[in-house]
Amino acid sequence: MCAHEKLPDIYAEPLRTTFTRFCVVVAFSIAFANIEATVVVYLREIFHPDGFDFPLTTFGSGPLWRRLLLTEIGREAATMVLILTGAWLSGRNRQQRVAYFLVIFAVWDIFYYVWLKVLINWPASIMDWDILFLIPVTWASPVLYPVLISILWLAFAVVILYRSGCARPVKATLPDWLGFLVSGLIMIVSFCIAGVHATEQDFASHFYRSLFAAGYLLCAATFVKCSLKSK
Repeated sequence: MCAHEKLPDIYAEPLRTTFTRFCVVVAFSIAFANIEATVVVYLREIFHPDGFDFPLTTFGSGPLWRRLLLTEIGREAATMVLILTGAWLSGRNRQQRVAYFLVIFAVWDIFYYVWLKVLINWPASIMDWDILFLIPVTWASPVLYPVLISILWLAFAVVILYRSGCARPVKATLPDWLGFLVSGLIMIVSFCIAGVHATEQDFASHFYRSLFAAGYLLCAATFVKCSLKSK
């Protein structure tokens, strides 16, 4: 346990307070995921009454699709604003805000699939395909891969918050930030390549697992490097 009086940072707080705040943020994220999943249930009833299966041969076709896709893109942008706002309000300094962004996004993403499973018994397996995002183009992949990112981000957040509470913050240099940026872009590109082919019969062959793995491992390795050198 890290005693509060030993923390020189004016924004530092006891670990018990951090844990309480973390639990509140997790509860918010789970509830937010329920809202997201409920909206998707309605959308699938409109666009996929016979079931949501890849390839999405009618995805984006017709005037109704185009109009509602613009609405959905706006909703996704608003979702990101809500996550950023929640992180800003939850954290007391820059590191905590980054950590709470990771917490909110990760828990929201994981429980989005949990709620869909509860509401409509989907996905049937962790390897079922999903449309992940529409900004700036369609992202797609098996459910497993965004969940893996969320698990990694949640682990990052726990370490950051714990170390921050112990006055031993995780420090990232410019090369580290470049490593995170490159790793993120690699994973995004792997999703976008697959998303572009979501309406084609051979859609699955366009998700390059090795490309995703390269970005994922680079992200994890960069964070481990930051953590070890900050001890």
